[in-house]
Amino acid sequence: MTLRSLLAPFFAPLLAFFVSALLLESAAAQQPDSPDFRSVHPRAGDTIFSPLQLPTPTSMRNGAGRPGEDYWQQTVDYKIQAQLDPGTRLVIGKATITYHNASPDDLDYLWMNLEQNVFRSDSIGARVGRRAAIGMQRSEGVGYRLHSMSSDGATLPFQIYDTLARVELPTPIAAKGGTFQFEVMWDFVIPANVFRRFGIEDVEQGRVIQIAQWFPAVAVYDDVHGWNTLPYIGTGEFYTNFGTHELELTAPRGWIIAATGELLNPEEVLTPTQLQRWNDAKHTTETVTIIAADEVGTAGWRPAGNGPLTWKFHAENVRTSAWSASDAFIWDAASLYEGTPPEGCVNTIVQSVYPKEGLPLWGQSTQMLATAIRGYNERWFAYPYPSAINVNGIEGGMEYPMIIFCRSRRSERGLYGVTAHEIGHNWFPMIVNTDERRHAWMDEGFNTFINYYSVRDWFPDSTGGRANPASVANLLTMPNQLPVETPADHLPGRLLGSLQYTKTGAGLVLLRETILGPERFDYAFRKYIQDWSFKSPRPSDFFRCMEDAAGADLSWFWRGWFLETGHLDQSLESFTPATESKPASFSVRNLGKLVMPVMARIEFEDGTSEDLRLPVEVWYHSHVIQEQIRSRKPVAKITLDPDRELPDGNRRNNVWPSIEG
Repeated sequence: MTLRSLLAPFFAPLLAFFVSALLLESAAAQQPDSPDFRSVHPRAGDTIFSPLQLPTPTSMRNGAGRPGEDYWQQTVDYKIQAQLDPGTRLVIGKATITYHNASPDDLDYLWMNLEQNVFRSDSIGARVGRRAAIGMQRSEGVGYRLHSMSSDGATLPFQIYDTLARVELPTPIAAKGGTFQFEVMWDFVIPANVFRRFGIEDVEQGRVIQIAQWFPAVAVYDDVHGWNTLPYIGTGEFYTNFGTHELELTAPRGWIIAATGELLNPEEVLTPTQLQRWNDAKHTTETVTIIAADEVGTAGWRPAGNGPLTWKFHAENVRTSAWSASDAFIWDAASLYEGTPPEGCVNTIVQSVYPKEGLPLWGQSTQMLATAIRGYNERWFAYPYPSAINVNGIEGGMEYPMIIFCRSRRSERGLYGVTAHEIGHNWFPMIVNTDERRHAWMDEGFNTFINYYSVRDWFPDSTGGRANPASVANLLTMPNQLPVETPADHLPGRLLGSLQYTKTGAGLVLLRETILGPERFDYAFRKYIQDWSFKSPRPSDFFRCMEDAAGADLSWFWRGWFLETGHLDQSLESFTPATESKPASFSVRNLGKLVMPVMARIEFEDGTSEDLRLPVEVWYHSHVIQEQIRSRKPVAKITLDPDRELPDGNRRNNVWPSIEG
């Protein structure tokens, strides 16, 4: 036996000790020494600054966060004929549906969304849906009654599972260009109880009926999940296909209909006087009354004749359609722009319909709607549709392409707020088509963000409301937090609004105003909207697109704000006065799991001050930083985040001399 082999048992443990020590020292140099960072990022070597584990880029969704050269999505066109019987609350419909398969896959069956089935007492939504969302504890009815489903005269077999139906096809729909056309006949009874998103309201002069989720619609087939078959429970909203919608809606002659799309036959459904007013409204930004309050229900207020009237609408590049009908509607309208609209914009006709209970406040609705749209056009992306309608009825606030349902009747601030929010949804998700069941924050939160600036268009002195970053500090420290990137149906009621709306909106304001700056953020955000308009991005696409266009690594921000549940607490730990050989300095400790840039204001005894800003990267290697003060003047006070830009959860430790105790 050699001397080396004899000594090996003694040296091996010693060698292992030194190797372990070196590895630990190396790890300590690579990540912050705060235990918080390690507990949040348990993988060896991970910190809040580590790259996100995103899907591998492909020619479908590339590494710049944009649609690749092989991007595809399905298109579904609908020709719908429907009839409303207000007395029985019955809606009868027939749809011719054309499905265009752009995917690389042959499809041998289709999935349909049957959202009315959520109102059945045995639905998943009836058992687990939130009371505040849809009131399913008062569920009623049998949902859809599907009378037939056929193609070329042959019956199509189908099976219903809760709010979904699987339709068997006679032959597969060919990949990359195959089409399939079929017909569906159905009816449903509008629930008497008021549910979220649509319902019936009795008013003094009649009724207001708001109709949505009202026709069997083909589910989305995409490159990420294949067929999207999450059930409709009520909290999570919708993910649908773009297409052309042609609607023929028949109602009693004394009823007015407002719907998704451009009204094609105003001369048939309006009186000559109303038609003249309608045409006048297309040429002025001033509000024109089409049906006045004192005209509702009077002799001659509807076209002469007997029997019902059919209203015809046409809409292109829309995700769905909705409508409202009433025998009590006041109606006014205006053009979005006077004369030729700005380049890229559409001279939309902006309208409001409401019962007299909405007066006098709703007399401002059309101008509010126009103001909001013009602001979004200027800041982000041009509204692409020829019509926009605000409907006052029982629904508190809900959005559909070209038509929104808003309840507010009490305050100007409330009505503008809900109007700007609901029409804002025509950007997210009606133009940028997000999967709202899985990623509601990309819909509600992005919209809350653009509302932050829109409210100032009507109320210039506004502070922006719920998306103010500093105002969410307490939210971040609440117990039992969940990540923003949590499906809406999985969230407790108290967290839905605070995470999907408020935290997301505030995070984007923070990213714009403090982290990137308006010019840099706006360029990237507009690029995201432009690249994904009429397409369907995922969170990874948003993250990558923003980073690519802004020229910034924002992994720390996406992780900390959207994917995890940390809070921010920057603490001013110590101050060391200047000496003859050294300038004054101070130290800042990061006590929370979030990291943010450091902003400090140094006030000197002579009354002057100096602002200091340190990039977020100062937290790369430690949770404590030491910063020198260049001026030799005596320091009177130091304040972290003096302008309250950050959501710091404890401002009592932001000042020297300390105000603690």
